[in-house]
Amino acid sequence: MQSPDILLFQMMNKFLSCLAAVTPIAVVTSCGDKTAEHQQPNIVFIMSDDHSYQTISCYDNRYTHTPNIDRLAAEGVKFTNSFVCNSISGPSRATLLTGKFSHSNGYKDNISGVSFDGSQQTVQKLLQSAGYQTAIIGKWHLGGIPTGFDYWNILPDQGHYYNPDFISRSCYTNYDAGSSINDGDSLLDKIDTVRIQGYVTNIITDLSIDYLRNKRDKNKPFCVFVHHKAAHRNWMPDTAYLEMFEDVDFDVPDNFYDTYEGRMAAAKQTMSIANDMTLIYDLKMLHDSVDDWRHSWGYSGDENSIYRRMTDAQRNAFDKVYQPIIDNFVASKPKGNDLAEWKFNRYMRDYLKVIKSLDDNIGRLMQELEAEGLLENTIVIYTSDQGFYMGEHGWFDKRFMYEESMRMPLVMRLYDGFITTKSGKSRTIDKLVQNIDFAPTFLDLAGADIPADMDGLSLVPLLKEKKTEWREWLYYHYYEYPAEHSVCRHYGIRTDQYKLIHFYNDIDEWELYDLYKDPHEMNNIYGEDGTELIVEQLKSYIINENQ
Repeated sequence: MQSPDILLFQMMNKFLSCLAAVTPIAVVTSCGDKTAEHQQPNIVFIMSDDHSYQTISCYDNRYTHTPNIDRLAAEGVKFTNSFVCNSISGPSRATLLTGKFSHSNGYKDNISGVSFDGSQQTVQKLLQSAGYQTAIIGKWHLGGIPTGFDYWNILPDQGHYYNPDFISRSCYTNYDAGSSINDGDSLLDKIDTVRIQGYVTNIITDLSIDYLRNKRDKNKPFCVFVHHKAAHRNWMPDTAYLEMFEDVDFDVPDNFYDTYEGRMAAAKQTMSIANDMTLIYDLKMLHDSVDDWRHSWGYSGDENSIYRRMTDAQRNAFDKVYQPIIDNFVASKPKGNDLAEWKFNRYMRDYLKVIKSLDDNIGRLMQELEAEGLLENTIVIYTSDQGFYMGEHGWFDKRFMYEESMRMPLVMRLYDGFITTKSGKSRTIDKLVQNIDFAPTFLDLAGADIPADMDGLSLVPLLKEKKTEWREWLYYHYYEYPAEHSVCRHYGIRTDQYKLIHFYNDIDEWELYDLYKDPHEMNNIYGEDGTELIVEQLKSYIINENQ
């Protein structure tokens, strides 16, 4: 069964014509002239990996406090309906750079072995043409070598939490093997890496601060992408925070013991905390009596494994906290629901420790921007590459079009000259926005033309509180199957109230949810009497690629 890969854009386009009247920001030659009425703002784009909106306190204060992310929202805007179009790391990043859906930019999944096509049009290249200097620091995860960046220093593949390796542009420049810039991960494997001692979230921030202080031309505006590894699996905390949350017991979500009735694809997945979260790799229960198929991958083997790459001091601090937990676990041997809820709490504690470091380092970066006087003309954006499950439906990970996976946090700190509200207080924007919108937004901020082939919309009219027609639906498509977690291929449409999903390839199942009545997506109403018209309307937004 073929999948649709082309959206029916005519319906959306009738809402876009009025956006052409948006006044562009004037281009100036120097971002140092703070007396100019209009300037090209600096852009600091901070993106984490797998950070759930449920663990950001300006969205949800049940689990933790994130004062530095909250500050960005308090001094700007918080988007409450921000979504990803393909909830998996590489494709999300490709969408960020191109402003295009996965089928348009060519990077649909992480498993096909195809690197991101760096020769195509990207936002960083367009910003360079508009007079910006561009940089990316941290996670890349697109294969090949970054293009269109004046400075880059990236983690190979997923990177490591402790003592990570980095590949910089200078490393690549010194590599003289005549290889193409799009030779993929094999090329990255051949280039010399530099191992930096410490914790990855701190190091990425250190490198970002060094770029701001020493690596950029201070007479030009800049756009820097600060891409954190946190909070990707397997949630290794900084030694400074190993003991945090150990005295906290978290209640499982109401649908933790979901039976997936009426949802065949949900029943097929393998990302259950109870059944699929590993005891050693994920939860650090390193003991001879514990069975874990990922044992050798993470905690033994060569010197690059997760545990063995630690320094003695790091390992001693780690063992001091986790060894008593291991001993207690082995002695008590929880089973059934007791084991499932024990695993949930271990997961939550480690995850939130990682988030603590992430939030602290956003604070460090903000302090640097403030100390350098850059906040007066810099927009600071925070988001994640997708959402994440914190036990909802019994799950961890992402991939599904369901809310916890599809929904992304998005907050933006606006500098004084950009804030248009009389009070200057924070605002909430509830329009439907998506990660295809980042690239057009950056270009609009820079006063540059937005290419007609970008699928996204500039968010600047929303930021400036201008009256404008806006999209009424979002498109989603997940391709990575068969693969880890066994989430079936699917596509769908989300409006403010409804979500229609079609699972295809190995199954042929439709699901429909009324998000007003069923926000946790427990009751599939597809095929029920009275839903025919809404299903027909939602299906009309999608056409087959061969039509």
